[in-house]
Amino acid sequence: MLLIRILIISFTLLCSIWLDAKPIQDYLPAGSQFNNEIPLPSSTLGFEIGQRHIRHDQLSSYFYTLANNSARVNITSMGKTAQQREQLLVTISSPENLANLVNILSERDLFSPNKQQLTKQKSDEVPLVIWLGYSVHGDEISGANAAMIVAYYLAANDDERMAELLANTVIVLEPSINPDGMDRFVNWVSTYRNSTDNSDANHMEHHQGWITGRTNHFWFDLNRDWLLLSQQESQHRLKYFHQYQPHVVGDFHEMGHNSSYFFQPGIQSRTHPLTPKRNVELTTTLATFHAAALDKQQRLYYSEENFDDFYYGKGSTYPDINGSIGVLFEQASARGMQQESINGLLTLEFSIENHVTTSLSTINGAWENRQQLKRYRSDFYQQSNKLAKKEDFSGYLLHESKDNYRLNALLSNLTQHKIKVYPLTADFEFKDKEYQKSNSYYLPLAQPQFRLIQALFNRQTNFNDNTFYDVSGWTMPLAMNIEAVQVNRTRGLKLAKQAWSIPATFTQNSKNQSAYGYIFEWHHFLAPKLLNNLLANNIKARVATKSFSSLINGKEKHFKAGSIVIPAGIQQNADWQGLLIAASNHVGIPLDSITTGLTMKGVDIGSSSLKPIKKAKTLLLGGSGISQYEAGEVRFYLDETLNIPLSIIDHSKLRRVDLSTYSHIILVDGNYQHVSEHTAKQLKQWVKQGGVIIGQKRGAQWLAKQEILRTRFFTKKQINQLFDHDNLSYQDKEKLASRKRIAGAIFQVELDTSHPLAYGYQQSLLPVFRNSNLIMEQPQQPFVTLARYTPSPLLSGYTDKNLVNRLAHNAAIVAHNVGKGRVIATTEVLAFRGYWHGTAKLLANSLFFSKAFSTPYQ
Repeated sequence: MLLIRILIISFTLLCSIWLDAKPIQDYLPAGSQFNNEIPLPSSTLGFEIGQRHIRHDQLSSYFYTLANNSARVNITSMGKTAQQREQLLVTISSPENLANLVNILSERDLFSPNKQQLTKQKSDEVPLVIWLGYSVHGDEISGANAAMIVAYYLAANDDERMAELLANTVIVLEPSINPDGMDRFVNWVSTYRNSTDNSDANHMEHHQGWITGRTNHFWFDLNRDWLLLSQQESQHRLKYFHQYQPHVVGDFHEMGHNSSYFFQPGIQSRTHPLTPKRNVELTTTLATFHAAALDKQQRLYYSEENFDDFYYGKGSTYPDINGSIGVLFEQASARGMQQESINGLLTLEFSIENHVTTSLSTINGAWENRQQLKRYRSDFYQQSNKLAKKEDFSGYLLHESKDNYRLNALLSNLTQHKIKVYPLTADFEFKDKEYQKSNSYYLPLAQPQFRLIQALFNRQTNFNDNTFYDVSGWTMPLAMNIEAVQVNRTRGLKLAKQAWSIPATFTQNSKNQSAYGYIFEWHHFLAPKLLNNLLANNIKARVATKSFSSLINGKEKHFKAGSIVIPAGIQQNADWQGLLIAASNHVGIPLDSITTGLTMKGVDIGSSSLKPIKKAKTLLLGGSGISQYEAGEVRFYLDETLNIPLSIIDHSKLRRVDLSTYSHIILVDGNYQHVSEHTAKQLKQWVKQGGVIIGQKRGAQWLAKQEILRTRFFTKKQINQLFDHDNLSYQDKEKLASRKRIAGAIFQVELDTSHPLAYGYQQSLLPVFRNSNLIMEQPQQPFVTLARYTPSPLLSGYTDKNLVNRLAHNAAIVAHNVGKGRVIATTEVLAFRGYWHGTAKLLANSLFFSKAFSTPYQ
């Protein structure tokens, strides 16, 4: 009997929870008529939306069920994430529009040469396109839940007004922009959620571990990747974004639990100057619809504060530079099922309802202003050629003579953004320099994406408002370290008729059984990937620390220091040639075979100046307090790009690790307070015995505190002394803080290209990315500094002149001996957001060539 009573009580409690859950109709406007044959989300999920957190497979299952039961809904698989979750694109319109979707999209394609100008009548006739993207940050889960409700509403609503709207509108939903992060968050919350509701903000349910659900599989913030396209999710999405070319884009997020609800416009003085004023006007018009809808429910909200519209790499700003109106929505987050806030109890259901409300107000506002939105988009692109003619140059020459990978990476990025770049068909001389057709391309300004070209190539350093929510400088050629020259004359410039596309053929090396050995040059971006592959297969390689010349195919060829030599005589793997050829062809790096160890000039192949290279076994310290973004960037570059294995441990557990099994340890930006004094001493001893430790930003500063790194950093007091604090009122507080901050800007350093850690670099001037005001003093001892700031280092983005002047001449990267080991330190972000190819290679050099230099610190 006792067991039966327990079961009855348990069942009653479950039923009460079920009855408390809000049915889908309560999220939607009252009075609508719905088609009963269209399945509710609960019919697939087995529970009501908001009753628990949904996994991505449950989300996908409902959308496929909806598409199978509604003629208004189409599902497109854009691709898969790194963890093999499907990226869904849901198109909702009338059955007639969906049947004719290809023609509809083609008819309104302004990137097509014969469609760059739509007549006013034609512009008015094409359907309105609205794109709604949810939960780009996987732990901002209310958006993904709201997407299901919005989709049901559009598919099942039988009102005449809805039929009219869908007959003239195409609505696109991206229900979960970050599926991998979404499931990481849901697993965390589901693990720590209690059976009884608990709104305590301290409860573990509300505090994720390292790594959070905000990021994707590689720990990247996908809401910063629309412009950079380093992540496959972004690349998949952008293809369809430019197919649909939406008029309005809604970008749905969450923020701190003590906030209310935000919608754009943001702070208008922080709007990028390339965004037309009409964009802000239309955003403001749409805001009146959001306000009216939230007023009706008596919800708290605000606008024109906190958030800006400057960096074009976000989901709400990338549309602004592409003829659309991007709108950011931010909902206070329970980061779980419910949480106490200053505004009362905040629940998941409440958050979902607000996002549903503004999703529908976006659709309603866009529909009521459809003609204005259509004309804005048409005018946006029609103005491109006129604006281009006002510039004092016609386009850019893009040139890189040594590394096709970086050059092709830039060209690929531009192509994905619908920017056309044309190969040269003949060598071109400009400003006393000859640009060879084999490695030079021309980017004309006069094309539909004129504004986006400006956004990608702009080097602005002065701004009306100096406060930035994100980075202020992101210039693409500087990040890729590609020469981009403004061209003011095109006489003699001969171009291919077809724009650049991804090359179909690659370098094909072949065996030479009589070869004395092989050589490949280090300037190739993927040279570290090839070298690591060889070392992993026990193929012995050596790095030349001095230059030499050899006879190659009957001609003398010069090889710089840093060239990799694979001598035949020391190989023990029977199939070493086959493995070498296959690996080099895979990465597209040419090999030169040599027939003798005697060189024509410089050191011979058997010289001690050719240093043996050992396979690196690398450890990255992570855990609470460590930047998941910088850790992800290092992981993405080493593991994903170069296929170099990378072990990652929580730094609080470092004391349990046998350090002798590792050759390198990397510390990115973060707080290493959980490393005990005893463990720090063990770490220092490991370096002295031959280990190599690499520190970035506060990771480097921590190494200096442990007296492993012999370099001093400017203190906060010294930074504060750069600024005048007299006669300031309270309202100047934010302005002063922004002056002391480097949100993200590009600087120029002078690189010591003779240093082994700089092997592969052709030019001494190198753009670097910096997003902190941490400054290293220039060491007095010679040969310690690998890179130092130039006298006028700021290239792009905002940094207060006091900080710029303090950075000038000081160190950016240093390296020196510690006993038998080495320490390498930088204040820059070497692999920033996965697209900063210009400095990323310094990380690989630090793994392979750290023992090729010796600089004892006196």
